[in-house]
Amino acid sequence: MSDAFDYFRAYAVRALCKARSMPRGRMKHLQLVAGRIYNLLKKEAAYGPNIQYLDDFRSAQKLEDSLDRRSTDGSGRLTPAARQSSNREAR
Repeated sequence: MSDAFDYFRAYAVRALCKARSMPRGRMKHLQLVAGRIYNLLKKEAAYGPNIQYLDDFRSAQKLEDSLDRRSTDGSGRLTPAARQSSNREAR
């Protein structure tokens, strides 16, 4: 078992616990998506060392960072540009 497996597991647990504490809505859904991405990366890392999943990991981190920035803004509303970037990140 590699260290990457343990790291991705920790990220997945943290992201999913954070999503459970959020109220219903788009932000909670996107946080759950980030947790699912980490879980998939965890499964890939369990099979062997591979650096191809690093781009996916960075995308998931960007998604979580953008969610944190939006939640600290307090408005909770997405601008058209933010909606487009979040859709692009979630894919």
